[in-house]
Amino acid sequence: MAVRKRLLFLSSVLVSLLSSRFKLSLAFKSDSFVFNTFAVFTVLLSVNFLWGAVIYPHFFSPLRHLPQPKDGNFLLGHFVRIFKQPTGEPQKEWLETVPNDGLIYYRWLFNEPRVMLTSPKALAEVLVQRSYEFVKPRRVRNGIRRILGNGVLLAEGDEHKRQRRQLMPAFAFRHVKDLYPIFWAKSREMTKAMLDTIRSSTEASNGVEIGEWASRAALDIIGVAGVGQDFRAISDPSNELFRTYRTIFSSNKTARILAFVAAFLPETLLRLLPLKRNDDIREAVNTIKKTAMDLVRSKRSKLEKGERTDLDILSVAMESGGFSDEDIVNQLMTFLAAGHETTASSLSWAVYLLCKHPEVQSRLRDELRSQLPRATLTGDPTEEGNITSQDIDKLAYLNAVINEVLRLFPPVPLTFRECEYDTTIQGQLIPADTRIVVAPWVVNKSLALWGNDAMEFNPDRWRGTGRANTGGAESNYASLTFLHGPRSCIGKDFAKAEFACLVAALVGAFEMELEDKDWELKIGGAITARPKGGLRVVLTPVGEGEKA
Repeated sequence: MAVRKRLLFLSSVLVSLLSSRFKLSLAFKSDSFVFNTFAVFTVLLSVNFLWGAVIYPHFFSPLRHLPQPKDGNFLLGHFVRIFKQPTGEPQKEWLETVPNDGLIYYRWLFNEPRVMLTSPKALAEVLVQRSYEFVKPRRVRNGIRRILGNGVLLAEGDEHKRQRRQLMPAFAFRHVKDLYPIFWAKSREMTKAMLDTIRSSTEASNGVEIGEWASRAALDIIGVAGVGQDFRAISDPSNELFRTYRTIFSSNKTARILAFVAAFLPETLLRLLPLKRNDDIREAVNTIKKTAMDLVRSKRSKLEKGERTDLDILSVAMESGGFSDEDIVNQLMTFLAAGHETTASSLSWAVYLLCKHPEVQSRLRDELRSQLPRATLTGDPTEEGNITSQDIDKLAYLNAVINEVLRLFPPVPLTFRECEYDTTIQGQLIPADTRIVVAPWVVNKSLALWGNDAMEFNPDRWRGTGRANTGGAESNYASLTFLHGPRSCIGKDFAKAEFACLVAALVGAFEMELEDKDWELKIGGAITARPKGGLRVVLTPVGEGEKA
């Protein structure tokens, strides 16, 4: 798009030069070269807009024959509905109401094309078989690079292959197993701090906002297990790094407007706008980069002195020797942001579903209390023995619950790819620059892939022979929470392990119910999906004073 506009502007300059050199008569009579240039540019831009927004998509695009929703506007496409509803909700309905064979075509603002993948065959082609032919959209990369760094999440092609290869030892499951005691200790620290807060509160309801606690705990876990630094966000909510990420991931009106405007303005220009949001983000990014660089320098100093390194992800990655300090800072920014925000979102959804299904909550608590030492769940965290990976991994119902939460409410509802040149998917011609939509929020609830109870919270679908990893679905592509293929989430095992520990600690310590019995779920969030406005729950301590 930007290249096309530059070509139009250069064409305008050329036309103005020719008209001046050869005394050609233009419709707008003026001797000013600058006026003529911008007048011609305006005309060309208008013609280009008419072609791209109306004529081409409706009469010439090879995508126009694909199945598409019927409620699109002639000029605005399906944008109005997409903008009004939570991310992924319109697409979820279209999956079940638009007959298709793996591809659904819909139109964003001014009929910008979107192709959503709905079948395992189409998903396998894009995510696995030809994954490096479909890249993350440039606008998306530019928009979040300053927050996440140019780490493995945003790298493309050979650079992505190199980074992923170097990071794999740090995320190997045999290494993640050694981190379970850290996950558990921080999870229990969270429940102890919540209990202390409830006891000291003047409110009678024992109500807490679970999202903030989830963010604080997840940041501490990624701090200790990921980079070897305890940020102490659980004990100190005024912690600078925690407040920094709250600023970045806040979903206020200004943030939403800027995210929309970013689709049209260059990122460099957007950052120059005199808005408080820009100032806040700039200050937050500086804080994150400084924190990351300080951590890397400290680790590097230990390595150079030959001192013993730790089990955390950062230490293992640095020991590989494949990254410069700048590379490590980029990876670190990615781990800190993506790693804690997604887990915090998942814990909020787990609590919501367990409050809505008290029978599941009770059954899970029974398993925990029968399989884990009672003092481990309700005693003083500082006096407990370590919980190992074997202790958590053997809890079949716990793992069924977390798998079902991740299926129903994947933290990232939609992710996008873009083809850099004309290509095909399932034999269908896909023009260059077409946005490809991979929708975990949609596919994870597909009736065709999960059956008639796809929309229901049913952990038992993950129980029984051959179901622990599939949920009974016949295709691996029925669940896209962590994607698949070379671009799948490298931290999947890390994320699932810390999530399991957080859920186990919370359910083992408290009975949970919604503070407002008539509360209706609305979905919000910026990069990740969360209950809009937060999730307030009442926590009732269980098993206090009991001995194992």
